[in-house]
Amino acid sequence: MNVSFKSYWNLLSDHIRPQKGRFILLSALLFGSIGLRIVAPQIMRRFIDDALAGFPLSTLTGIAVAFIGIALIQQVVSVAVKYLGENVAWTATNALRAELAEHALYLDMRFHNDHTPGELIERIDGDVTELATFFSQFALNLVANGLLLIGILAALFVEDWRAGLAFTIYSVATILILGKLKDIAVPHQKARREAEAQFYGFIEEQLSGTEDIRSSGAVDFSLRELFRHQKEILVHSRKAHFKRWIIENAMGFALTFGNLLAIASGYWLFTAGLVTVGTVYLFVHYINLLEEPFWAMTHEVESFQTIGACVERLTEFRNFKPEVLDGNGAEISSPSSGMALTFEDVTFSYNGDDNILNALSFDLKPGAILGLLGRTGSGKTTIGRLIFRLYDVKTGSIKLNDIDIREAKVESIRRNIAIVTQDVQLFRANVRENLTFFDRSITDEKIISTLKELELSSWLENLPNGLDTELETGSRSLSAGEAQLLAFTRVFLRNPSLVILDEASSRLDPATEQRLERAIDKLLKDRTAIIIAHRLDTVHRADDILILDGGKVGEYGSREKLAADPASRFYQLLQTGLEEVLA
Repeated sequence: MNVSFKSYWNLLSDHIRPQKGRFILLSALLFGSIGLRIVAPQIMRRFIDDALAGFPLSTLTGIAVAFIGIALIQQVVSVAVKYLGENVAWTATNALRAELAEHALYLDMRFHNDHTPGELIERIDGDVTELATFFSQFALNLVANGLLLIGILAALFVEDWRAGLAFTIYSVATILILGKLKDIAVPHQKARREAEAQFYGFIEEQLSGTEDIRSSGAVDFSLRELFRHQKEILVHSRKAHFKRWIIENAMGFALTFGNLLAIASGYWLFTAGLVTVGTVYLFVHYINLLEEPFWAMTHEVESFQTIGACVERLTEFRNFKPEVLDGNGAEISSPSSGMALTFEDVTFSYNGDDNILNALSFDLKPGAILGLLGRTGSGKTTIGRLIFRLYDVKTGSIKLNDIDIREAKVESIRRNIAIVTQDVQLFRANVRENLTFFDRSITDEKIISTLKELELSSWLENLPNGLDTELETGSRSLSAGEAQLLAFTRVFLRNPSLVILDEASSRLDPATEQRLERAIDKLLKDRTAIIIAHRLDTVHRADDILILDGGKVGEYGSREKLAADPASRFYQLLQTGLEEVLA
């Protein structure tokens, strides 16, 4: 496995370019910092040689003051480099987080079914955090110490070409060894990060199902699975640490050899009378300084082991492409009389093997209401998902106003369709934002008038802070009835042409259900609708009835005609009770 620097750069380059000015300043400060570190030993060499030559105290004092001044300036520049490097890195990676989060939101449901929220959080936040830490350290350490290495070798060449040549060969050999070793732990680090993602996905799943786990006596199983995930992380971590141990020991050997080379060469040049005592100090200082970039590179190479796995995982994530793509831009109109819907020989499968729908065809005219019945697993909810283009059909076509939905913009489709289910998702925000889905173009006056139209004014008045009342994630802030009323208000505010009701009133008390029934009457006026029903009394509004059987049309026709035909299946359902037959 070989993770190139280009892979690292490709992740961040688009977010670093807007910071071009700060990035140039950072580069200038890095060069300045390196220059100061190379010049400082030259001043000390001058001090030693002048002191041995008997120069006056005033001269030595001036040199000492210059050395201290450069040291102070160097510290200030180092702090500025550190601050600017961190700022550039975290600004870029925060932008990367936003990009990845947006990418995840636009991926289709098939992807989200295969990846848990915990796994996505670990990728979008955990991996990017590792990348941010690495990049800020990379700017400060790897680049800075690489430049320091070049500067030291250049200074050694200036002092004595033989010393410069010897340490250049030594440095090149050491860097080549590092290059060969830098990727040996990446597979194990990637496996560890994957195991951690699975671990966080497991934690998220167990916490959300705490009530069921306890009531079913599955706590022991959850703990065993927890230990299994942790064991897998431990196994991969131990293998990765062993590979890093190899890198550190290889570098330790190389640096020991470098020290021996420095001592031997310095002794030989001094005894040969080719250098002064001050130059010998300069050699020793430079060689000790040379250890710093090598150790820094070693630690950065160790970071490459972890970051290489993160980069590979993030690159894989960015390369996921949604299967549901925008069409050529055909606009779905929103007529006042409702929207026409047509299914033509639609076949669909979630896994590619077992078809949920098989050559399904039906036609829903503008303003008509379809009652959709069928046993559990017959494909009722799937029809709603396909209309929204959360998935694309396998064969056949779905048309809205005679336009194939695959040819239209996804946003255009979803703007004209709304769905209400028995499970209402609330967000950690106030009532206003939950009703408008954060659309600030919807005024408070419109919200209040809509609530009044739905006979929900008293509900709003009972809230402690009105529209500014804060709600929590899920449905803990409201009762099932209140959450359902909120969902209907959302639909009214959007004013769609096609409405899908997926057993929206199944969990309500009788009083709330009656109020909701009146709201549904208003909602369905001059709109096309599909009512997915599990109870008999929810399809009394339907113009047509479609009964699904194994993903196919079991029965389809006018509700009144089917209800009056003793030979029809719908008639039999009316006689025996819908819940019993469709269970």
